[in-house]
Amino acid sequence: MKAIISAKLMQTILLSALIFSSLAVIAQSSNPLTATDQYFTVEDYYRVKWGHADEFISLWKANHYPLLRKALEKGDIISITASVPRLHIGEESRWDYRVTIVFRNAALAFDEKLLDPYKKQLYPDQDAHAKAEQHRFEILSGHWDVEVANDPLY
Repeated sequence: MKAIISAKLMQTILLSALIFSSLAVIAQSSNPLTATDQYFTVEDYYRVKWGHADEFISLWKANHYPLLRKALEKGDIISITASVPRLHIGEESRWDYRVTIVFRNAALAFDEKLLDPYKKQLYPDQDAHAKAEQHRFEILSGHWDVEVANDPLY
């Protein structure tokens, strides 16, 4: 009797394992991206000192955006979008420029040297570029980065 129960128990365990592994295969095939390959989205918010918003945006477009576009061309970045608010916002939550960057994966988003290969290529005068970038950050009164994820709402 014990052998029969053990055989039935073993059969149930094997059937459960087969069903579980089948579900895992189905889940993987419906989502071909693995955890290390999933897109990773970051929103960068910039609050600029009053009266310097246009200057900041011009500096950002001249000194940082070309680097991001190189990473986009290489495929490390999937998309780059920028936004400005249309209406006034209270000072405590005010931002002047938002850049949304979708990286190919989280590792690339946190790679501090991702843009380094393009800096020398695009900006041969490294001192001038460093000074322009320093000024871009001097006219900020706040900057924060937010990791965002899509919510499928179902």
